[in-house]
Amino acid sequence: MKIIHFADLHLGVETHGHVNPETGLSSRLEDFLQALDRLVDFALAEKVDLVLFCGDAYKTREPSQTQQREFAKRIKRLSEGGIPLFMVTGNHDLPNALGRATATEIFDTLSVPNVYVVNKPGVHRVVTPSGDLQIAALPWVRRSALLARQDTQNLDFSEINQRLQQVLTGIISQQAAQIDPTLPALLAAHVWVLNAKLGTEKSMSIGQEHMLLLSSVGNPVFDYVALGHIHKGQVLSESPPVVYSGSLERLDFGDENDEKGFYLIEIRPDPATGKRKTSYQFHPINARRFFTLRVELQETDLDPNAVVFLKIMDNLAKIENAIVRLEISLPAALSARLRDSEIRSLAKLAYSLNIFREVRRETRLRLGPNAVEGITPVDALKAYLESKYSAEKAAALFTEGQKLIQEQTARG
Repeated sequence: MKIIHFADLHLGVETHGHVNPETGLSSRLEDFLQALDRLVDFALAEKVDLVLFCGDAYKTREPSQTQQREFAKRIKRLSEGGIPLFMVTGNHDLPNALGRATATEIFDTLSVPNVYVVNKPGVHRVVTPSGDLQIAALPWVRRSALLARQDTQNLDFSEINQRLQQVLTGIISQQAAQIDPTLPALLAAHVWVLNAKLGTEKSMSIGQEHMLLLSSVGNPVFDYVALGHIHKGQVLSESPPVVYSGSLERLDFGDENDEKGFYLIEIRPDPATGKRKTSYQFHPINARRFFTLRVELQETDLDPNAVVFLKIMDNLAKIENAIVRLEISLPAALSARLRDSEIRSLAKLAYSLNIFREVRRETRLRLGPNAVEGITPVDALKAYLESKYSAEKAAALFTEGQKLIQEQTARG
């Protein structure tokens, strides 16, 4: 049995993009759709048994009609290819009021073949070309749906989160008790597991969030635990595998050094033990690159533009077709000589270029008129250190410096 695990598509992230005049779409929306296309192409070519999507189809709770249409096109390809798609709802998929539909419910409402949309906890039996599969689903659940108002009275945020953790852990335990051990079983959850390394989701969080312990999700009854919500792909445990697939595309510079893609899971009988054996492999997608180029200019750089140009030329391969952040640190005296327009013309190979200047204001020690003649070495040292460092560091350095001055004075 072969299964694809991915999450956190976030269609609608269009920062750093531009309108493609041929399609009328944001070029960044096209980046995200192309990433999804590569996943669908792989699924059809490999004839996988299931595609498992662990939440957050869109950036916002109310995606545009265009975003929904483009997402539906890709879902239709999987459906017509006979590959089941199992989706759990993420926090970005939830409407901002009870009773309102999620943007992904339309597939369930229209009974699109081979598409399962799950917005509440439960255990589901899915028919695949290689046999039946059990999926314990834990979509993102609102706090109000789990805890009654009287349960949270007089509790602070930490205590409420602890109560939520207990409730969610109980739900997973109940689901595990329903699993038929003779069939493959997965846990598909959109949750935040404690100690997971964070990615760009921190800047996209909606409100305060609760977390689960790794032991709560890593129940050995499951052959694989597929997670969504954290954008940084990572394996939290090997037995059973507890895996965040990460976001499918890079969202911003917080993802600059992260590889993006999806996981291919294979579950097969193990003749040696008579049990099932699970393997998984990360498949990278050629996501849009982000690249930060840092240049530090000095007052001695008579032609600051030439220094920046040389730095750009040295990094052309990394700049080409990348979203580039050029950070230039320079003394105030050079600020007027730096010409952004010329820099942009040289870096036109970049997909997008953002220039940030950090102008350094040099602190000058002012001792007042005739102070040089009357100031002692100790006072001069103190004034200098206080002008350069924090009070704590200046005090520590002054203590040591004062000792050296006193030793030199004693030696005559």
